[in-house]
Amino acid sequence: MNYKNGRDVLPPSLLLELQKYIQGDLIYIPKPANQRASWGEVSGTRKLLAERNSEIVKCYSNGASVAELERQYHLSSESIRKIIVKAR
Repeated sequence: MNYKNGRDVLPPSLLLELQKYIQGDLIYIPKPANQRASWGEVSGTRKLLAERNSEIVKCYSNGASVAELERQYHLSSESIRKIIVKAR
């Protein structure tokens, strides 16, 4: 998150209006809900996890045991089972 001075980015009338409510403090102005990225979309984490989960399901379908997948992916057996059940 970048800091910007209100004097540099806001019209003077809006700056005066905001100063009625807050002076000298930081304020976060969020993006509109329809412009926000979902978790992991920007960093690519969501895609990486989806690919990993697909690999887990494929390995399981090809005969790998849950214990083998735990060791290979460093996940708990519960996590492996959740991934497999969700894919069905």
